[in-house]
Order: sequence, then structure tokens, then C-alpha cells
Amino acid sequence: MAAVGQGPAAAPCVTKVSLSVSCENLMDMDAFSKSDPLCVLYVSTSGAQWCEIGRTEKIMNCLNPKFSRSFMVDYYFEMVQKLKFEVYDIDSENSSLVDADYLGQLECTLGQIVSSRKFTKPLLLRDKRPAGRGTITICAEERTDNRVVDFEISARNLDKKDFFGKSDPFLEFYRETETGWQLCHRTEVIKCNLNPVWRPFRVSLQSLCNCDVEKSIKIDCYDYNNSGSHDFIGSLQASVSQIQQASQTYAAEFECINSKKKQKKKGYKNSGVIVIKKCKIIKEYTFLDYIMGGCQLNFTIAIDFTGSNGDPRTPQSLHYINPQGYNEYLAAIWAVGNVIQDYDSDKMFPAFGFGAMIPPTWQVSHEFPINFNPSNPFCAGVEGVVQAYQQCLPQVKLYGPTNFSPIINHVAQFGRQAMQQQTALQYFVLLIITDGVITDMDQTRTAIVNASRLPMSIIIVGVGGADFSAMEFLDGDDGILRSASGEPAMRDIVQFVPFRQFQNGPPEMLAQSVLAEVPGQVTSFFSAMSLRPPNSSDAPADPLTDQSLSA
Repeated sequence: MAAVGQGPAAAPCVTKVSLSVSCENLMDMDAFSKSDPLCVLYVSTSGAQWCEIGRTEKIMNCLNPKFSRSFMVDYYFEMVQKLKFEVYDIDSENSSLVDADYLGQLECTLGQIVSSRKFTKPLLLRDKRPAGRGTITICAEERTDNRVVDFEISARNLDKKDFFGKSDPFLEFYRETETGWQLCHRTEVIKCNLNPVWRPFRVSLQSLCNCDVEKSIKIDCYDYNNSGSHDFIGSLQASVSQIQQASQTYAAEFECINSKKKQKKKGYKNSGVIVIKKCKIIKEYTFLDYIMGGCQLNFTIAIDFTGSNGDPRTPQSLHYINPQGYNEYLAAIWAVGNVIQDYDSDKMFPAFGFGAMIPPTWQVSHEFPINFNPSNPFCAGVEGVVQAYQQCLPQVKLYGPTNFSPIINHVAQFGRQAMQQQTALQYFVLLIITDGVITDMDQTRTAIVNASRLPMSIIIVGVGGADFSAMEFLDGDDGILRSASGEPAMRDIVQFVPFRQFQNGPPEMLAQSVLAEVPGQVTSFFSAMSLRPPNSSDAPADPLTDQSLSA
């Protein structure tokens, strides 16, 4: 509340800051190779809890990594914002931290980094001892322009660098600074291919060329080696403007030049050709742009009523409500619902059950409204969902099997209707709370792949102590999910979290974990569909931004 006579309190002033990370002299934890480092950023929340807000990519066999994936954070001058950077040696394909070796950490404030711009400190172990000779450097840059460059790039006739096979090429993008070239993006590696086609990607215009399209950028091409010592294939330099001019009608083609080979080898032409099929500058809208522009999040809850939960009347059951009015299902509903209801204007949530026999026919249903009103399955707020759940429990018979596809397809039909409007007005979030292993995995995979093309996200919270490895498979963090027939998902829309990881912590920690990917999923979908925020007041793009350079 503002003091009398002082007028309303001013809103906090927020600035977007990009944080890039590099390390030197990391500890070598692998017996027969170098460490495979990855950096995780945590922010301190209320009650001194640390919440993960992002990870860099993993770099193989490297003790001096320069991570190309930066962190984007909101900087408030008025607040002390505590950050923790943790560096791990990753030993698993899915970049899990469970089996990773700890290489060190840095705790600091965002203010310290911003005031230094380039902040270098020793890495420490958890007991505050030095982590060998390891250091970490954080570079801060204010993000004042939210335009990005969409790239589609391929190459042909690259040099063969491997004795027993072809090259494994990848690209690194650098921008020109006063102190030299600074890495701003690294593509994925294409195995055993001299004519690679890289996945489309985006680079912020600011990090690429500091928003100066006449400024040179450098693109280096390397052959990936497991040892971490990658072979240089060649390089090119051009400005975004030059790429545009070279691409008025066809894709832009640039020779990939290895200057050492050019000096030594007579008749040297090039080490291949880099083909830039697309270079389109667009405005990248944020999650807040869409929410403040009128986009509604529609929240649907699906609750597992299969027999594996146990008899709700006994304390051993996951559906047993103790004298304090608590069970894991209720905890998940409260934690996630309390956050997401703020983004739903009418706060009316459809809530369904699956895997139970329901009256009066006592047939098994996999998408029944828990208020038993098929024409109006909506509950008033989170409190209404909780009340309907409590009243539903004694009226159904827990049975099975555990089928996910019916409820996913049910919500997907509303996403399909929303897409017909060709606006960014509606986005659907399905929360599935379950205790067991999916029995219709093939149908569920197909349903998720189909839903990935719709404005829809799926959150799965696993309660109890079951083996949830199948759920991890649905979460596309390990790779692209495919349907039973092999059709790939357009994007990763599933986030799975086991409740047991958070049962001893505050409820907001569960909510932060399960909702962490939703903002990115919302923005990436609407951006891919070229849909602006509904009430966007943006003027038409300038000629540079509006220019699409496609082959």
C-alpha cells in the first residue's frame, strides 16, 4: 500500500538480461576422456529455496567450455536477486543430474554480474573449498531488442576430415566485438555427412550482430571429434545485409574457406559451400506479450482412478484423504492450480477422471466428469475441483486400465477448434495426475504427436512410488517423440514430474517445476504458426524485419 500523500507505489522496473557462461580449468572426472560439462542456473525464491530456471547445452570432452546457450533473466534494480551456477560432468545421454559428477558452483547476485559485465570467479565445491583450479565467467548483456533471425542452413561438398568415414559437421556463429569474435550460437552435429542439412534455428539479432545488419558475422564449420579437439573445415564472413542481397531470388551460397589450406595448396577453391536457405528477421513475442495481449490459458485436470491406487478408505491408498485433508492428488491440484488459475479469466476448470467404473451403468470410463455432469464438467476454481474430487471418490469403483489417450484426444478437439480461428486467443494445458504405468502407450504416443500441432501442453504428475520410466519416455527431452507409425512430434509438449521429489518441500516448488516449460511452449507454438498476440498494438514491421529470404 502506498504511503498517504505519495500516490500509488511505482511498479518495479524490469530489464531483460542475457547471461552467457564459460569455464576454464574444470576438474577432469572421466578416466578415459575429459569431462562433459553442463551449467545449470538456479534463482533463490522465498524461503531460501533454489529453483532451476535453465541449463546450457552439454559439451563433450572439454575442460574449457564456452556454452552457446545463454540464460535470459529479468533484472530488477530494486531487488537483490540471488543466483547459483552449478557445473556438472554429465554421464548420461539424457543429461540427467542424478548420475552426474559435481564440478563446482558460484553463488552471486545478478547485480554483481550486471555491474561487472564480465564476472569471473573461482568455482567452489559445496563445502566452499576450491574446485581445483576451475573458474567460471559470466557475461551480462541487456536485451533491448526482441527481434530474432530465423535460419535454415545446409552445406554441400564439405572436406572429408575423418580417415575411416565422412566428416561430422557443425557450425558456430560469432559476432564481432571490440575484443574479438564472440560465440553466439552452435548448431547440432550432423553425423557422417558432407552435405548436411541442419535443423532450423533462431539467433537473437542483438547477440548475432548487436542489431547492426551491416556488421560482419563469422560462421565457422567444424568436424566433430569425440576427443573434444574438433577439426576446422572452413569459415565465412558476411553481414546479414549481404546475405539478404545475395538471396533476393535463390538461396545464398558462400564458399567455406580454410585460410591455411588456401595458402599451402595450389589450385585450392574452397572446403565446401554453405547454403543459407532462409534468413528472416522477425519480432519474437514473449509469454507476457501473449498473456497481456489477451491469450487465455485453459486448464483441464485429469485424475487417475485406477485400482492400483488402493482402496480410498484405507490409509495405504494414494486416494486416502487424511484427517488434515491431504493426499498427493490434492497436493498436486492445489500447487499447480493455484498458479495457473491466475491466467484463466473465468476460472472455470473442466475436471475429469479415468480408469473407474461409474454409476449408474458401472462401465469403465476414461474421460468422465468428476462432477458427473457431462453437459457442464466445469468446476469453479481450484476449490471447486477439490470439492468435486472429494465428492466423487466414494461414488466410483477404482478399476483400470490406465489409458491416457482418451483424455488427451478430448482436450485436443478444443485445441483444434481454436486453431480454426487463426488467432492466439486460446492455449490449453492438460494436467494428468497418475500413479501407474500407461497401458495404451501406442495410442498415447499418437495422441501426443497429434496434439503437438495444436495450442496444447500436457503436464503429468506421477504420485506414489511406481516405476515412471515410461513417463520419462513421453517427455521429449531425450529426443523427438514419435507415434507408433513413426510420425514425429512437431514440438515437445509433455512435462513429467514425479511428486516424490517434492513431497517434503513447499508446494510452490512442485508448481515451478511442472510449469517451467509452459511459457516457452506457448510462445514457440504461436511463433511457429506466425500468430501475434491478439491485442498487439505493434505497427507493421519495417522493411528489414518484413523481408523473408527463402529459397
